[in-house]
Amino acid sequence: MSSKEFSSNTIDLKELISTYTKNWKWFIISGIIALFLAFIYIRYATPEFSAKAKIQIIEDKAAASELSAFSELSLLGGGAKNKIEDEMEILNSRSNFIQVVQDLKLNINVTHLGNVKNTELYKNRPFNINFIANDSIINSSLFEFFIELSSDTSFGYSEDEDAPLKVYTFGENIKTEIGDIVITPNIPHFEKHKGNKIKVSVSPIHIIAEAYQSKIIVSPAQEFSNIINVSLNDAIPEKAINIIDALVKVYNENAVEDKQLIADKTSKFINDRIQEISGNLTSVDQDAQDFKTSKGVTDIASEANIALNVGAANRQELENAKTQLNIASGMKDYVSAESGYEVLPSNVGLSDPTIANTTAKYNELVLERNRLLKSSNEQNPIIVNLDQQLNGLKESMKSSLSGMERNLGLQVNNLSGQMSRINSKIYSAPKNERQLRDITRQQQTTESLYLYLLQKREESQITAASSSPKSKVIDNAYQVSDDPISPKKPLILLASLILGMLIPFSIIYADDLLDNKIHSKTSLEKLVKDVPVLAELPRLTKKDEFLVSNEDRSVLGESLRILRTNLDYLIKSKTGGKNNVIFVTSSVPGEGKTFLSSNLTMIFANTNKKVLLIGADIRNPKLYTFFSNNKDVDKLGKPSRNKDAGLTEYLYDDSLSSKDIINPMLVHTNTIDVIYSGKIPPNPSELLMSDRIKDLIAEASLKYDYVIVDTAPLMVVTDTLLLTDYADHILYVTRAGVTETRVLEFPLKLKEEGKLNGLSFVVNDVKESNLGYGGKYGYGYGKTVKKWWKF
Repeated sequence: MSSKEFSSNTIDLKELISTYTKNWKWFIISGIIALFLAFIYIRYATPEFSAKAKIQIIEDKAAASELSAFSELSLLGGGAKNKIEDEMEILNSRSNFIQVVQDLKLNINVTHLGNVKNTELYKNRPFNINFIANDSIINSSLFEFFIELSSDTSFGYSEDEDAPLKVYTFGENIKTEIGDIVITPNIPHFEKHKGNKIKVSVSPIHIIAEAYQSKIIVSPAQEFSNIINVSLNDAIPEKAINIIDALVKVYNENAVEDKQLIADKTSKFINDRIQEISGNLTSVDQDAQDFKTSKGVTDIASEANIALNVGAANRQELENAKTQLNIASGMKDYVSAESGYEVLPSNVGLSDPTIANTTAKYNELVLERNRLLKSSNEQNPIIVNLDQQLNGLKESMKSSLSGMERNLGLQVNNLSGQMSRINSKIYSAPKNERQLRDITRQQQTTESLYLYLLQKREESQITAASSSPKSKVIDNAYQVSDDPISPKKPLILLASLILGMLIPFSIIYADDLLDNKIHSKTSLEKLVKDVPVLAELPRLTKKDEFLVSNEDRSVLGESLRILRTNLDYLIKSKTGGKNNVIFVTSSVPGEGKTFLSSNLTMIFANTNKKVLLIGADIRNPKLYTFFSNNKDVDKLGKPSRNKDAGLTEYLYDDSLSSKDIINPMLVHTNTIDVIYSGKIPPNPSELLMSDRIKDLIAEASLKYDYVIVDTAPLMVVTDTLLLTDYADHILYVTRAGVTETRVLEFPLKLKEEGKLNGLSFVVNDVKESNLGYGGKYGYGYGKTVKKWWKF
């Protein structure tokens, strides 16, 4: 047989499946254990419930509502619609959750300690906790302590669960590392927790806020929809509902606060302008009064109506230009005086839309910067980037206002020149009337601007007071279902069952994948191909007999009978001579060659055949120990000369004959002859090369029906190879679970080289589940019944 033929192997699907089916009990036990653990987990796992709310994002119209008072000036461009994605990010922002945790005091957790499972007490707490320290200290501290309600007036306190409790009375100050604490009883829920141990945990607000920020789910109801679903899973449904409602409330309050801030800045700017124009109006009124008093003017007829009418339109345009110049100068001074990053007044009456758009962009960035500063500091890269953008917008605004101021100055100068030319036409009119007209016209213009700003101030305040939030609540937070969403019992049971089946499958698969041993006759036949495997012997327990008897109906006895039948077939099929010399060998010690040779001798003797057993393993003799330790073996006598002589003495001493070393034995009811190995010689290999061993085997072959030789292991020493020429048949013993598959290459290679003639295999120590016959069908006699707990 070639090495390629040895290594070739085909997959037997039936055998592959049987590898797992024969271990069906392990699958059942593993599945039951997995289901049991799943039931335990479900029993003690903390269930979670789902809460959900639905809100609608309200889009802003053409301009911000708080600036709608100036809409007729056409100074503000249309605002972009709010993007739902941006609003979802704002709603789920860290600063909002920090505010929610502060409002609901979620950083203070009270837990009832049970024997197996702990339960959080959210609303129905048996006592109230009052912290003397500032909220800033409590909100940034990590601290826990334990309370045991011992009586109506006192309680036990400790900062370690296993530490002894110190007794305090309710209302007494308790000094801790985060300041004094005062515990007072909550009467409605006090009695049912009396005698229980309760844990109080104080955590930093940002940790709790980030935890809930990661748990909450904010998603659009549908694509391109302005409706947003907000959901949260928690062990306490009421807690989840409160968190969602508080989050929506904080979101709307922040939006209204932003609009109110812009409205306040706008009102402040208008008030400043009203105060300045009020002084101008008083001055003009005083000038008119002084002029009329000094000149004694009460009513002067107009003498140049045409010139005056023409000049009226020019003056009106001139006054408008002066008004724009005045507003631009005031806005420029306001921006220049602004040292920090505050919201600027927008839409104050300037005709340049670029300035209005820049102001709106600047206010938007200021609001974003203020929101970020709630949860960060000015060194944050995002804040630094916003500061750079704000500085750029401010410089751009200053430049635009300066350019506008220059242009308006040129326009005023131009209109003034035109006015001078028109006035030259009416110089013929009385000087007093012209001066009075100038004063009156200035008085009217200032008064008109004053009244206009008063009106816009009131409109701005009304609009700011009625500012609406960004979102409309469609569905307040509610519990989705009375059934918990986790743990999901069917899914957990199914996953546990699959895992329970997978564990033994993986173990069996890994064991089979790493297995390189012989386990049965079938596995051996696949490897040795054309070399016959005569039988397989079962694994024996300490209670089993190691030597078969005449009427033995055990699995071992039937296995040896099969071996005897197959071996007789090989003997008879071989022509020439008696062919009755049988060598028994193996790869290494401990594979059962002495056990096989002894029982093979017994099974042949059961047929009333004359059998001789020779112990040829003179390096490590086991035959004498095997028979001497068996209570069923009786010596029938031995020649007096050299009564302890064996094969070694026979090979050394030419004066000894075969009769001197043969030991007749009565085993059970059968008689066999045995030649022991004798004493261990110093030169076993050279001794076995003696011609006397050949003569002994030839003589025994003629006198006996069967000659069985127990030889040394092939892979350990060369002794057996020195004797193989004298053998008619060689039984190579392999042991299930011990002999490695690669070891079989050695005897097969020797057979190819012609050094092992008549080679055949026997598998020893096979498990009952791997037996090709006894394990499946039984023998009808001597059959044992396994205990229920044995597999």
